[in-house]
Amino acid sequence: MNQTIENLKTRRSIRKFKDEQISDEDLKTILEAGTYAPTGRGAQSPKIVVIQNPETIKEFSAWNRSFFPVDVPEDMDPLYGAKTLLIVLADSEFPTYVEDGSSVLCVLVNAAHAVGVGSCWIHRARDEFASEKGKELLKEWGIPESYEGIGHVVLGYPDMEAPEPLPRKEDYILYVD
Repeated sequence: MNQTIENLKTRRSIRKFKDEQISDEDLKTILEAGTYAPTGRGAQSPKIVVIQNPETIKEFSAWNRSFFPVDVPEDMDPLYGAKTLLIVLADSEFPTYVEDGSSVLCVLVNAAHAVGVGSCWIHRARDEFASEKGKELLKEWGIPESYEGIGHVVLGYPDMEAPEPLPRKEDYILYVD
């Protein structure tokens, strides 16, 4: 089977990582692939923010947890102890910004799998960057306020077996005349 198709079919969300940082080479490969994600009109409206500072990641974990719709234990880590956090933002002035950012997220997780790095797409970036704290971070990072949070990707070397895929739904595909 074609290796790209095989990677797409075997990628799974990883929620337990080894206590080591991914290599710069793996990170650069994943990020470069993300910059080639399809975007509306080729506008490349998204931005990828890379965070590897453990204290900053810990702060983002607590912040992300604060947006959960239900009470969760304070020690629950929605970033799963990953050593690298990618935040995908996209410019809301483009009509396809949500789709563009989602496309980048998909490419990032699949590129990670292709180089042997585990990943998980994490939600709540929209809530985070719609908040006052999020707007302050955008300003601090020199990113226009028109950018919105689309999602996060956590990266690390897996410290678990990838889960088996769920069976595909029988009505997933519908052919029409």
